[in-house]
Amino acid sequence: MKPVALSTAKQQYSCVLIGVLNKFQDDSIAREYLEELAFLASTYGLATQKWFTQKLERPDKATFIGKGKLEEVSFFVNEHQVDVIIFDDELSPSQQRNLEKVLGKKILDRTTLILEIFEQRAQTAHAKTQVQLAQYQYMLPRLTGMWTHLERQRGGTGTRGGAGEKEIETDRRIVRDKIALLKERLREIDKQMATQRKNRGELIRVALVGYTNVGKSTIMNMISKSEVLAENKLFATLDTTVRKVTIENLFFLMSDTVGFIRKLPTQLVESFKSTLDEVREADLLIHVVDISHKNFEDHLNVVKQTLQDIGAGDKPVILLFNKIDAFTYTPKEEDDLTPTTRDNLSLEDIKNTWMKHLNTTCLFMSALKKQNVDEFKNVLYEQVKAMHVKRYPYHNLLY
Repeated sequence: MKPVALSTAKQQYSCVLIGVLNKFQDDSIAREYLEELAFLASTYGLATQKWFTQKLERPDKATFIGKGKLEEVSFFVNEHQVDVIIFDDELSPSQQRNLEKVLGKKILDRTTLILEIFEQRAQTAHAKTQVQLAQYQYMLPRLTGMWTHLERQRGGTGTRGGAGEKEIETDRRIVRDKIALLKERLREIDKQMATQRKNRGELIRVALVGYTNVGKSTIMNMISKSEVLAENKLFATLDTTVRKVTIENLFFLMSDTVGFIRKLPTQLVESFKSTLDEVREADLLIHVVDISHKNFEDHLNVVKQTLQDIGAGDKPVILLFNKIDAFTYTPKEEDDLTPTTRDNLSLEDIKNTWMKHLNTTCLFMSALKKQNVDEFKNVLYEQVKAMHVKRYPYHNLLY
């Protein structure tokens, strides 16, 4: 019942991206959003040919974009034989159905694309079950738009719902049954993982959190001397990895968790509950931020809001600004009277902005180039030690 993933074929498919902005958003916002959508498409295995944007007070109820823009998109995708059209916002079932009729191409929205990427990258039975649950929860209200043949009547003697029951009602029942089965399976997995967490003893627990692709797995490998998959792709880590870490004479647990992203589908947040429990139950969070990304402040706020949403917003936090080796800026000329932008600020300039007034510990490093690693380890050691001493005051003589 689930659509077949395009990227399973050897041939690389092409796509175009479509973003709709309101009157308060400028072109730089559109570029930022579509750059991220292009990265998502690339992670999925699609080559982006073109971006389309349109400013609307509200999306069109029937086709999301206006008639003129729809004609422009239709002309381009037919002339260039584009395979897939991706919208940066969630489409309603009727919008998706109408767009497919007009354009004659496969239509994906941001939520569907992220769900497909999660399915691609799920390796363990646990992650696969979580992704399947999210997919079925997303699919349920969209059955009408996904299978038009289900509108036919299902009559005849012996039909479970009696004469006249629609096939779509049968399919809804099947999907609901699958959702119930997957939820029960996840409850069993949750119990097993909760037992595993209890069996780890009372060691201090530290969790790496952050926007996707900020270098959490690289930091995990550096600190724990393990081999967690680290690559330049979104959502490289789906399953939480937990390692025992030793700094000097201090032992603690560190977990590497799934990265967050703007507009993370609510179905994924719900189905990945047991994975996110590692964050909720941590004693200390290391919030990793890619300082080299031009929109790092937006990413930081997305993660902070997600932590609030999952009930982990009040945890002690170390703000770790990673990838200082990739940070670049363009200093302004003395006679340049144009307004200063983020591109004109050096790293020292940024440190002296809002960061200077935070009560949170802020550190700057490059995990890849091993810059300022000792400072990070020292601060981490001191904070974990303070928590350990508070929890086990009789161990004071060890330090």
